[in-house]
Amino acid sequence: MLTAGIDEAGRGPLAGPVVAAAVLIPAGQDIPPLIKDSKKLSEKQREEMHVFITAHYLYGVGQADHVEIDRLNILQATFLAMRRAVAALREKTAVEMCLVDGNKIIPNLKIPQKAIVKGDAKIKEISAASIVAKVTRDRLMLKLHEEYPQYNFAENKGYGTDWHISALRQYGRSPAHRQSFTYPGEMEQRSLF
Repeated sequence: MLTAGIDEAGRGPLAGPVVAAAVLIPAGQDIPPLIKDSKKLSEKQREEMHVFITAHYLYGVGQADHVEIDRLNILQATFLAMRRAVAALREKTAVEMCLVDGNKIIPNLKIPQKAIVKGDAKIKEISAASIVAKVTRDRLMLKLHEEYPQYNFAENKGYGTDWHISALRQYGRSPAHRQSFTYPGEMEQRSLF
């Protein structure tokens, strides 16, 4: 059965897109030991595995940007990114089953699917998808860092680190920030005006 693993990166940050990947490992392909949950790999290891995955496996990537996240909410935007990733993969190959990381299946996807909690640690296709999604999103955040260096996206990737929160308090939000997300202390800051 042609089975794709699906995972996302970027649900929690205050800025940037949410990115999803769908990966299908062709029968007989090697699976290196470093194909595992992207959170368990160093940045260098993720980059190395991204090169391997994109050279040897079939994959699709989809994203929903900060505007779509604000319009839809983060969960629905994540599902949108996942549907786009599956659609991109289906341009390359048939997909008969989707294994989705987490506890929810993707609405409005006309392919059989199963949600697998902690799937990125259990299913190699989902592990590979987690790597592709994370590396793709990190690269997008590096580009945003060039536009908005004051937020240090190169380091924090849009997550609410102390530096990032401090920059938000000093400069306000950039056009790349999610308007629907609040950051620690923001409500107190707003109430001063």
